[in-house]
Amino acid sequence: MLELAVWGAWAEFAVRWLHVITAIAWIGSSFYFIALDLGLRKSPSLAPNAHGEEWQVHGGGFYHIQKYLVAPDKMPDHLIWHKWQSYSTWLSGFVLLVLIYYVGAEFYLIDATRADLAVWQAVAISLASLGFGWVIYDQLCKSRFGEDNTRLMILLFVLLVIMAWGYTQVFTGRAALLHLGAFTATIMSGNVFFIIIPNQKIVVADLKAGRTPDAKYGKIAKQRSTHNNYLTLPVIFLMLSNHYPLAFASEYNWLIAGLVFLMGVTIRHFFNTMHMGGGYKWWTWAATTALFVAIILLSTLGQPRVSDEEDLAALPASAARFVEDPHFEDAYWTVVGHCSMCHAEQPLWPGLHWAPKGIVLETEAQIARAAQTIYLQSGISHAMPPGSTVLMDDEARAEITRWYRSATGS
Repeated sequence: MLELAVWGAWAEFAVRWLHVITAIAWIGSSFYFIALDLGLRKSPSLAPNAHGEEWQVHGGGFYHIQKYLVAPDKMPDHLIWHKWQSYSTWLSGFVLLVLIYYVGAEFYLIDATRADLAVWQAVAISLASLGFGWVIYDQLCKSRFGEDNTRLMILLFVLLVIMAWGYTQVFTGRAALLHLGAFTATIMSGNVFFIIIPNQKIVVADLKAGRTPDAKYGKIAKQRSTHNNYLTLPVIFLMLSNHYPLAFASEYNWLIAGLVFLMGVTIRHFFNTMHMGGGYKWWTWAATTALFVAIILLSTLGQPRVSDEEDLAALPASAARFVEDPHFEDAYWTVVGHCSMCHAEQPLWPGLHWAPKGIVLETEAQIARAAQTIYLQSGISHAMPPGSTVLMDDEARAEITRWYRSATGS
């Protein structure tokens, strides 16, 4: 009978795989249509009411594409809707959020040194913030303020930086950046679900009923699609950030996130201008490089040091059981002896300047928090330590396995 930890690890892997697949589909179609839209050309042979056209070659064939700002005179029998890429990406991402940060809230979501929250409180804050983000953004877009898209984008940037700072005040650094990515992705998927697709359905219904569609629906959808285009790259960075402690473990992680959004703008501006036929704006890469260097410098500014006693006292019950288990002392010295050469505040292994994945295994509290990871990586598998570094024999792995199973009652 497989243990819950194994089922959980494979469930996380499967959902993460699904999330990556659907995200590739969504981002790919989004980038394609933005490039297509910006590259449209006028032609004397355009169909009535067509805005522009483009010829493309791919896979040994030629494609002739025309765009209508509102709609063609007659609706074709076969119409492809691009929506499920967005929906499935958000849904799989939310399931991943539940599996990692809600189920494992005491380990990955809550930082008792910042905000001593109960699990239900942390989850409630997480859910409320995602809903709050969409409502505020949507109302701004629909207000008179949102009629100026540049002004709206600047205010959205300010809102995202404020949310980044706010998340770091209540959650772990890792969870804070991940939540900022989820906050932004919710806005993006909300644009598709609540605005873009419904507006397109109104236009289709008008055409089928013989009415002339109102051009405002296309204009609104275009605004939201443009926002999604500029937000995509920062969201990818934030989703990957949980694997890179240099991004999330800095005291200025919220500022790093803000600079990442600016990098998204400069990179997309280069490609959007190129697709529009406006040439190559190489200054955008100089700006992007400068922003990235600033991020690297900020990442070296670490978190304030918490004493080992405070860290141990702040352990949730689900982690404290690993310290209280009678097999802990043997497991502790096994981990310290085999792992802390690399997984340390100041690694001793030549060439390592920080602990891999930001996982430090020196104190009792640190080892207790990482118990499941240690068990999966070194107890029931031989993933860690790498075979070319420190040899861990079967008895050492058995000590870790006994400790984990005893503490969890599995």
